[in-house]
Amino acid sequence: MRQRRIMSMLSGFVLAAGALLGASPVAAAPGPVPPPEFGTDWHDPLTAAPPVAKPHTRSCQVTLGEAQFRDFTPYKGSYTPPGKCGTRWSKVVLRLDGKVKGRQYDRLGYLHVGGVEVLRTSTPQPSPDGITWSVEKDVTRYSDTFRRTQDVEMLIGNVVNETYTGVIDVKATLTFYAAEGRTRPAATPDRVLTPDGTSLVTPRNSRRILAEVYATGSGGGCEEYWYLSVPEKAPYSCKSADGPYREVQLKVDGKLAGIAAPFPTVWTGGWSNPFLWYTVPGPRALDVKPLQYDLTPFAALLNDGRPHRIEVGVVGVPAGQAGWSHPVNVLVWQDHGSRVVTGGLTRHTEGTPVNSTTYTPGSQHRLDTRGGHALTVEGYVNTSRGRVTTRVVRTLENTSVHRWTEGESLDALQGQWRDDETVTVQDRHGPARSTEARRTYTMDGTTTLGAGDRLRTVLTLGDKADTATFAGKRRTGHTRLDHEYSGDATYTANVPRDQRHAVATTGERYRLSGSGIGCYDRSVKTVQGTLVEDRTRC
Repeated sequence: MRQRRIMSMLSGFVLAAGALLGASPVAAAPGPVPPPEFGTDWHDPLTAAPPVAKPHTRSCQVTLGEAQFRDFTPYKGSYTPPGKCGTRWSKVVLRLDGKVKGRQYDRLGYLHVGGVEVLRTSTPQPSPDGITWSVEKDVTRYSDTFRRTQDVEMLIGNVVNETYTGVIDVKATLTFYAAEGRTRPAATPDRVLTPDGTSLVTPRNSRRILAEVYATGSGGGCEEYWYLSVPEKAPYSCKSADGPYREVQLKVDGKLAGIAAPFPTVWTGGWSNPFLWYTVPGPRALDVKPLQYDLTPFAALLNDGRPHRIEVGVVGVPAGQAGWSHPVNVLVWQDHGSRVVTGGLTRHTEGTPVNSTTYTPGSQHRLDTRGGHALTVEGYVNTSRGRVTTRVVRTLENTSVHRWTEGESLDALQGQWRDDETVTVQDRHGPARSTEARRTYTMDGTTTLGAGDRLRTVLTLGDKADTATFAGKRRTGHTRLDHEYSGDATYTANVPRDQRHAVATTGERYRLSGSGIGCYDRSVKTVQGTLVEDRTRC
């Protein structure tokens, strides 16, 4: 019998926490005694993250698709909006339920509705007896897409043969929550667009424009572990001429419009040790969060009714090398009091990019990396309510120390990525409104291969964000996210699965607090795939 199912990676941390107000501290009773080593069954994948908060209103569910993935053939179907919950909803929640058994790698997947990427995901690796998992995500911002009949495409590319036997069986649904009584319709973009290749035409009365990019380094090559790559002169298995610094850039008609630090996602087979991830996937591994770019300073340029070129590229990837995927959605808010919104780009200041690596040879090789970039863009739009000016200031910074020995029997990385952004909006109706986001991603891990081919990995991952809003100099709101994973796993390499004698202690803690959302603090811990702690604080 499989152990009980726990919901997997969830998204929408600010919105999700609304359901957690008033939660009292809970300490779970002691769990079952873990076995001395991994067997053929373990707990289904779980997370400490909160579920998506849902209103207590009438709901309607639509199935987007059901499929069993054995190869790289996408599922194709159609979507029809629900008929009984209206067309302006208070919340729309996507749920992906999956199951797989046997032996299989982690696989990357996507779900498109009307060409819009609504989910990018990867899969957990199964036990011989089989696992089930679920991913739940707030997709309310795509409501414009969901109001019309659309094509659906879903793919989790897979290989099934005598060795890799796991068929990935999934079902995707949307649940729509009606806006009724005191529950109002959600404020959502008027349009959700996708470029045709790299060509984009926006409505001529656009007043605010955001782009989101589901950027993932994956595919089994070295870009899956981009943070470990080294310059050509260093003796290591993954090389790139400029080292490990990566930056996801978005350009409009060839002009740099946005920069972002990619999250150092570790998929569920990462760091050469799947036992780290069997029960507790790393942050964002099953629900990839898109990078966001505020393109409002470019709105006047994009509003001319002509096609414009939207291009995404990843700095640091060797020329001609594949390994990154970066589909784009564009969210547009319109000025319904104007047929055409005019304006201009008034400032574009790009800092000098920094990317330096220092290689030190020795019995223990070492690579020190420092990278960064800064961009400020400012523009205005003339709306039916007057001129609105938007300034976006973004600063990226990356530092890392990579150590390894000959043959990579020791391989260690300590890295930090910072992505700071301030968006300031000024109109004639009051003081400037600004949002400051301070994002920090961390990775600290070591893999060693010792006597008897015992491979051990000790790893911590961090996903932190502090966000504050201001009216003039007065702070009007604040949220803080602190999501940390930790794991220590050992197994015998280069032997059949039933001879690995694997042991692992893994866990995570998810803390969220701030204005209007109260406090959420939950931690989980597993030993040899058995849940031994599930604790809620606050």
